[in-house]
Amino acid sequence: MKSIFGLTTIFEGTIIFDGANITSQKPENIARAGLGYVPQVSNIFADMTVTENLELGAISSRGGNAGERRRVLERVLRLFPDLSPKSRAKASSLSGGQRQMLAVARVLMAEPKLLILDEASAGVAPIVAELLFQKLVEMHELGLTLILVEQNARKALSIAERGVVLVQGKKAFEGSPEEISHDKEIAKLFLGEATNI
Repeated sequence: MKSIFGLTTIFEGTIIFDGANITSQKPENIARAGLGYVPQVSNIFADMTVTENLELGAISSRGGNAGERRRVLERVLRLFPDLSPKSRAKASSLSGGQRQMLAVARVLMAEPKLLILDEASAGVAPIVAELLFQKLVEMHELGLTLILVEQNARKALSIAERGVVLVQGKKAFEGSPEEISHDKEIAKLFLGEATNI
């Protein structure tokens, strides 16, 4: 994910996004092209308020005036209503789940075409993780394409259209959630003994 988003040195291969070669582009150019990235850690600005974090997310927006940015902000806050009452609070005062919601909301302010999330449910309570997965489904229903890297493979597959199993950085298996969950070897190694999603 860091390589896709221009945060590592790429020694070979090409990254094509939306028909354009973005290999080794600067992260800000990749963001302007419509790719959003929510890292697992260090994904908010803790010393800034919730509103400041969201406004900062709009900096890499692919266009739009102040009125348009206000419309995007309202849409993002409808998706994450728990953030509205905390708008003036420092991000450091938020719970783990609220911080993760803020991280996603901040990236959504740029209106990406594709959103990549790294371990969205890591370190949050199960009930918050469930809420986050519901929000991912809502985002997809609104037309956003998502790539989710997730340790909770069973839950991720329950909302996915397609799954890829990586082993030591290489693709070991790719298929529909049903194909992955019913492959006995994959299910045993990555999903536990049960094969029902």
